[in-house]
Amino acid sequence: MKPSPAVSNELIEQTHKVWQPRLQRNLSDEDARQIAENVTGFFAILAEWSRAARPVPANDATVAAPTDTAEVCHAR
Repeated sequence: MKPSPAVSNELIEQTHKVWQPRLQRNLSDEDARQIAENVTGFFAILAEWSRAARPVPANDATVAAPTDTAEVCHAR
């Protein structure tokens, strides 16, 4: 898994607001940072899996066409 970018102070504060009542204990900033990184990483993996599961249209110009390296014999 790729390392996540630094978590902003705003996200840490929001994480405190959401998770602290559910955990019924005081969260440190480090706890909130770890929770935010884990949740962000989880949804990044889900998004990656979703993109990988999508079929690529046959006319998608962003994907390189497969190359055929077999030799062709034009017998007459």
